Amino acid sequence: MSNSDPSLTIFYIVEPPEYEIMASYLLASIRTRFPGDVKAIGYCPEHRYDELHPAVHIAHEKMGAEIRTFKSDGRFDPAYPHGNKILACLEPRETEWSMFVDSDVLFIRDNLPENIIKPGHVSCSLAASMVWAEQSIWDDIYAALEMDIPAERYHLMRRSKEPVIPYFSSGLVAFPENDTTGKGRFPDVWYDTAKIVDRIDTLERRRPYLDQMTLPAAILRAGLSWNILPEEQHFILGGILRNQPLPSDKEIYTIHYRNMNILREIEKLGEARRNHKRLTGEKFVRRLAPNETEN
Repeated sequence: MSNSDPSLTIFYIVEPPEYEIMASYLLASIRTRFPGDVKAIGYCPEHRYDELHPAVHIAHEKMGAEIRTFKSDGRFDPAYPHGNKILACLEPRETEWSMFVDSDVLFIRDNLPENIIKPGHVSCSLAASMVWAEQSIWDDIYAALEMDIPAERYHLMRRSKEPVIPYFSSGLVAFPENDTTGKGRFPDVWYDTAKIVDRIDTLERRRPYLDQMTLPAAILRAGLSWNILPEEQHFILGGILRNQPLPSDKEIYTIHYRNMNILREIEKLGEARRNHKRLTGEKFVRRLAPNETEN
């Protein structure tokens, strides 16, 4: 990486029991598919840190990644575990750019930071679907934020017959680490936006979707624009794609697989395990993720 190339940290949640295994597989894919100077950090809620399996610490050490903690108690009222990604985003990092990815993600093709990040933008993908709510919810959300509803309309990644008001997945979000607009560091704005929307008592099902329903507004409130990634950079599995192989006509870089059964169905679980064992000399056998069996 030259001096003009952007520096990047890829980070994720590592939390026992399920997400510590997925996170270690994710880390192995980062080390396999991204340049070596891309940093990697796993974040664990501080009250769960002592529960992490020793193999997870060993894996992160061998693959040159850190495990850091963050405080979750009292940050949302009531507690909101899905909000851990926002809380992890709030933590400071040393690179110019950061990219949060859900733990149930794997990178499966060689990639570069410049394929994802874009100055002045937050990079993310369109959500797979929004079957849980009507478009009318945006009236309440943007009214509470004292904002106009964005004029843009997009087809979602999967179930979207008509173009809809911007709604993005929070499973992969790349953003500038510092405040580049004078309106606040993006994670701080996202957290503030989420807390405002969380107080809309009439807004049904704001949980567990609070992080995604506030992402477009947070981008705009931070004075940034969205850079919509092609689905090849964040290919969301499950749903209507269940029990289907990966498409042969696309060069897919990143898969969001949701659970180990889906990873097995697309014949990528073995690759995840092999990469992990190649880089660490270890495989997880003492504690398996739910629904995962050895084969």
